[in-house]
Amino acid sequence: MFNRTMLRGAAAVASISLVAGCGLFSDDDADGAKPVVVGTTSEPSTLDPAAAWDGSWELYRNVFQTLLSFPTGSTSPQPDAAESCEFADDTSTTYSCKLREGLTFSNGHKLDAAAVKHSIDRIKKINVKGGPAGLLGSLSSVQTEGDRTVTFRLSKSDATFPFILATPAMSLVDPAEYPAGALREDGQLTGSGPYTLESYTEGDRAELKKNASYHGFADRKNEAVTIRYFKDSEVMVSALKKQQIDVTNRGLTADEITSLQGKKPENDGIQVVETVGADIRYLVFNPKDQAAAKLPVRKAVAQLIDREALVAKVYNGTAEPLYSMVPKGIAGHTTSFFDTFGDPDPAEARRILTKAGIETPVKLTLWFTTDRYGSSTALEFAEIKRQLEASKLFEITLQSKPWKDFQQGYKDGQYPVFGRGWFPDFPDPDNFIAPFVGKENALGTPYDSPEIAEQLTLSRKESDRGSVSVSDQFATAQQVLVRDVRLLPLWQGKLHIAASKEIAGCEQALDPQTIMQVWTLERKTSW
Repeated sequence: MFNRTMLRGAAAVASISLVAGCGLFSDDDADGAKPVVVGTTSEPSTLDPAAAWDGSWELYRNVFQTLLSFPTGSTSPQPDAAESCEFADDTSTTYSCKLREGLTFSNGHKLDAAAVKHSIDRIKKINVKGGPAGLLGSLSSVQTEGDRTVTFRLSKSDATFPFILATPAMSLVDPAEYPAGALREDGQLTGSGPYTLESYTEGDRAELKKNASYHGFADRKNEAVTIRYFKDSEVMVSALKKQQIDVTNRGLTADEITSLQGKKPENDGIQVVETVGADIRYLVFNPKDQAAAKLPVRKAVAQLIDREALVAKVYNGTAEPLYSMVPKGIAGHTTSFFDTFGDPDPAEARRILTKAGIETPVKLTLWFTTDRYGSSTALEFAEIKRQLEASKLFEITLQSKPWKDFQQGYKDGQYPVFGRGWFPDFPDPDNFIAPFVGKENALGTPYDSPEIAEQLTLSRKESDRGSVSVSDQFATAQQVLVRDVRLLPLWQGKLHIAASKEIAGCEQALDPQTIMQVWTLERKTSW
């Protein structure tokens, strides 16, 4: 079982709060076997967990198992495929898990310690650029003892390692179906999670069915779930109103949320659940670009961005300005960018550029994805362009691509400046800084910072993740981020689920990673 310091050390994260919530109770009914239909703008980029460090996790959480997971209401990792896990030493360098008895994959193959080792080892061996191997930087080796015991040897102290094992990136896969040194390419998926993937049509839908051989913590309230993928949130909302889908997850615009919350006849059958999210949006500057490589240019952009206006005009109260890569609700949050740059100041931005001898207007191309974060993204970047050009210091070109193409582009270093969002892998300040720094990182844009690396190393020795020392270490790391302006935080969002009033369980559906656990959703006939 977990040691007490691990339980005590879970980072603080805001709990889910109900605005207009799904019912807590439901009756068994004749529609129990009818699939719950969930709409989302977050389509998987791949079906192989070894390749994905993105929204593909939304699907993975429901069809794969991990050794640990985050049951509803928990911000510390709890056993899932594992029966128990703990650090075997006082230095957080040896972590051991014992598997549940009788685990199998959906194809009947045994899920044992060897399968766990295979699943984790292949992530590092394949090492997809911008993929989940970046989460395993502290892992030295995986060892097995018998069929049920797995031990992880770490090259350095890492108190966050249990959190990493709880991410869908560490999904357990069948060695017979997933090659050790290559991605699976047959378009199929084999897991041991709450559901099996019965069919998948790219860009359209995933059909999930209750996994009869599942043995884990999830208490499934339905027999089947259909996930429909939408390119445009307006079409998704229309489908909800027409009762073509039951629940929305990801991608609603601020105007759509406000409209759905309004007392209108067309909203009579709809409810909205709001959570205090830990998701963030930020800009990334590519040092390969001639203009973005110049620190004064990056500082001038930081001096001009008006976050208050951005969230007011585009997000209408569904987001708030963010002045730190670590958001509110997570231990280690600061306001470091505001403390340094203050309110937007075009005169100061001009002084920065003039002092550096940089001619204006500076030409920059900003890239964003059209379909990963919802339809508001285009409006957001239009507002950023307006703000920067209003200063007469910049000439901005906007470019965009669908997520799959956009993702490949930033991994290849093609974009001078680009927008990214981050839904936390786990609720800890480490996860809002570590993935973005280092020669190999989640952005495909190398950012080698020995100073930040040192603070991360120090913090990972602390099992109490909410301690003063950990907060101080992350405050120091964030000062380096401000000095370098390689990343520029913009805003922190709130998450919303809009659903038919015939669906119960929505308020339990989002785990601390803000990933929807579709097994909590169920139909009801009466209160």
